Amino acid sequence: MTMGQASHSTTDNHEMTGAASAGTVRMTGSQAIVRSLEELGVTDVFGLPGGAILPTYDPLFDSEKLNHILVRHEQGAGHAAQGYAISTGKVGVCIATSGPGATNLLTAIADANMDSVPMIVITGQVSSSVLGTDAFQEADIVGMTMPITKHSFMVTDPQEIPRCFATAYNIASTGRPGPVLIDVTKDAQVGMMDFSWPPTNQVRGYNPVTRGHSRQIREAAKLITEARRPVLYVGGGAIRAGASDELAELARITDAPVVTTLTARGAFPDSHPHNLGMPGMHGTVPAVTAMQKSDLLIALGARFDDRVTGVVSSFAPEAKVVHVDVDPAEISKIRFADVPIVGDLKYVLPELNQILEGEFAQDLPDLGDWWQLLNRLKDQYPLGYTKTDDGLGSPQYAIQRISELTGSDAYYVSGVGQHQMWSAHFVQYEKPRHWINSAGLGTMGYSVPAAMGVKVAHPDAVVWAIDGDGCFQMTNQELATCAHNNIPIKVAIINNSSLGMVRQWQNLFYDGRYSNTHLNTGHGTVRIPDFVKLAEAYGCVGLRCEDDSQVDETIQKALEINDRPVVIDFTVSPDAMVWPMVPAGVSNDLIQIAKNTSPDFGNEG
Repeated sequence: MTMGQASHSTTDNHEMTGAASAGTVRMTGSQAIVRSLEELGVTDVFGLPGGAILPTYDPLFDSEKLNHILVRHEQGAGHAAQGYAISTGKVGVCIATSGPGATNLLTAIADANMDSVPMIVITGQVSSSVLGTDAFQEADIVGMTMPITKHSFMVTDPQEIPRCFATAYNIASTGRPGPVLIDVTKDAQVGMMDFSWPPTNQVRGYNPVTRGHSRQIREAAKLITEARRPVLYVGGGAIRAGASDELAELARITDAPVVTTLTARGAFPDSHPHNLGMPGMHGTVPAVTAMQKSDLLIALGARFDDRVTGVVSSFAPEAKVVHVDVDPAEISKIRFADVPIVGDLKYVLPELNQILEGEFAQDLPDLGDWWQLLNRLKDQYPLGYTKTDDGLGSPQYAIQRISELTGSDAYYVSGVGQHQMWSAHFVQYEKPRHWINSAGLGTMGYSVPAAMGVKVAHPDAVVWAIDGDGCFQMTNQELATCAHNNIPIKVAIINNSSLGMVRQWQNLFYDGRYSNTHLNTGHGTVRIPDFVKLAEAYGCVGLRCEDDSQVDETIQKALEINDRPVVIDFTVSPDAMVWPMVPAGVSNDLIQIAKNTSPDFGNEG
């Protein structure tokens, strides 16, 4: 069947015919796809058409409920769906054709899987009659995505479309959220079916636990009463569960310090005195040290990632562990849990708080000595930076001022690398879902398309994409999408003219041999490319800031422009580095606050 024939077939069946039976409507598989998305409450879809998915784009053209954003690259569609999902808690949706269209989504799918992002990925597939023949633009996307999705469907029967879409939505949004793929053959899209809603969407064996075992929760409460150096180790699961209020209540009841991982920034307000900041490889000294010296880690929706633990055998060596997670596969996977609790934090934490304030209220310990140490660490090792002596801008200062001048109601989306770590530290996060980044997979090119998705979800909010000059060049074509669709994001390029984090490692561990990390984008008369001119070519406003004295004026100018995307080229020093840092492969006890400099804890160390 040719593409033209498929399109003709869809057009012939475009008007839904009379009911085949009570409660059903006769339509094509493509119409069923569109109708299923509408019935699920989906309002925004990011995608790019092609031959194998073209039958579905025809009825999509007439939908009054679905807003389709035409991206310039399928990877952009995937990251936009992620940004949309993370910032709203809803299921993001992206769509692509078969073959290269589908494979271009693989990075976004893997990213969503690592960071537990609810997403439905719709791909067209060649007709079932030629499956397995290496037909034009055929690729086994179901096979490719099995390790990086919660589930993958292949639909060859149009009658199965409503059930698959309802089931996919349920799987993506419940339990530990994640991406679900639906691959629909071309003949299933053009074939006729009888549509009814709601369909049966049960999956045998899929029954995520939401409420934790009460006996285990009581055991956790008992351990908390026995601890003298507890730490609330908060992961991204707290945000996915929408449990920030319950977390704040637990911190109040226990008086325990809180550390928030890279995906949990904003789950607990930065302004709260109990917040020690981010733990791990580039964590704050108080956060890293508190975990190392703790006698009880209360892990909430966290997975003991290697970037948090360092060498596992030396991580928090004296601590017992209470581990709460909706995914049973995560518990005791890396660190043995003395009290494992499988459940959703939205349900587990209220029960834990009730027990602590009830029968254990008189047993809660005084943590005065613990806070005396932690407050001393906060005073001695505050988060800061040293300006380089090359006369170029300070990346930390630019990011800090973006935060201070914009405020905590804005959404901040980063790429991956040094600017990501600086954004995690120097932006003030007061609310959940306002910090969006690629954590587990560490995907360069994430920021601009993800920010686009956030802005579509929150059109009245300020959305900053804080990007690096390396990351920006991977997906900046989505600026055209933003300009064309009136999606006025603001992009801050932290332009150190290099692959900054790789360069930092070359500085520290490879004797300053900067092999293939200089990008020639920012320091000199020749800029390849000139980001200001590039922004203007895409229909955006381009601004340049070459000195710290220009930072406030430039940011204010960007904040005043809301009818187009704005791109700021912040020319900053390539010598600025991310501190603190725990080198890879060593204990967190060896945290460095500058090159060749570690904290002096004296008897406390």
